[in-house]
This record gives sequence, structure tokens and C-alpha cells, in this order.
Amino acid sequence: MKEPRLWTRDGFVDDDAWTIVSDKEIVVDGNSKQVLPLARYLDMDDSLRTRAVGVLLGPADDVMDLEPFLDRLDLIAVTFPAFNDGRAFSQASLLRSRLGYAGDIRATGDVLIDQIPLMLRCGVTSFKVSNTTALKRLAEGRLPGIDTYYQPAAVPTQSAGKYSWRRTPGAAA
Repeated sequence: MKEPRLWTRDGFVDDDAWTIVSDKEIVVDGNSKQVLPLARYLDMDDSLRTRAVGVLLGPADDVMDLEPFLDRLDLIAVTFPAFNDGRAFSQASLLRSRLGYAGDIRATGDVLIDQIPLMLRCGVTSFKVSNTTALKRLAEGRLPGIDTYYQPAAVPTQSAGKYSWRRTPGAAA
């Protein structure tokens, strides 16, 4: 595994301002942008919940706990601990479709190239990528994809033809 790099649809970002901190690290100043685990964020004094503080959702965390704070959050990171753990797909989708969150949703952990298109459909907008194959393919602009979908997603798609259940990427449902 290589050093993680931040990727968005616009390409790699070299000046990521956000740092994920653990439960034991202390937020020293208000000048840095730090991503805190959900439990730590919920325990914070309300005056410390600024736009310079993001939230890291673990696979078992309930996104509904963030509902009262969504207007204060510029970044929510969802964790993919292993390729076969898809709970973060549901978290991202719920944040977008049910809670109407419009900020950055960042995928962290085991981000694989073949899952990125599905993460985009669920509403993920940035990716902390360390997988060597994924880094290489993203650098080459080789993002896999599927042209037609049968189910709606958190990211709007458009109808393709006369079947209401068949959709294509990039247009309104």
C-alpha cells in the first residue's frame, strides 16, 4: 500500500486540509481542519462544533445521530474497513437522499477502483485512496463504469427510453 492520496472527479488533490484524528489525540487549535470519530464529535461542547471539524463515521455508526449538526459540517468521512463491508455505501446514500446533506462525503479505508463508481452513485464526492491499483488507474483516468442502471441512486440519473426502471448516469430521475 502506498501513502493515501485524495482523489475527486477533478483528479488528485495535493493540498488536503483535513486530518483524521483518533479518540486519544487532542484538538489543539481552531486553525486546522480535523475529522473526529462520531462519538467524540457528539461529546464535544457545542461551541467547538465549527466548520473546521468534520466527522468520521465508523461502519456501525448511525448517520441519524448527525441530523441536528449537518448544517455545520463541511466534511463527513465514511469508512470502508474491508472490500466486503458495504455499510458505508448505505451511510453515504442516507446522508444524501434522506438527510439532504450537501457537503463533502469522503470514502476512507479500503477504497478499490471497481467500487468508486458505485460510491459516486451513493453520493461520495472525495476518496482517500491507498490501493496501488486504484491509484494507478485513477492517475491514468481509467475509472470503470456501467452505462445503464436499473435502480435509482442518491446521485440523480435520467431515464433512458421508455422503461422507468432503466436509467443512465448524469441526468435527473
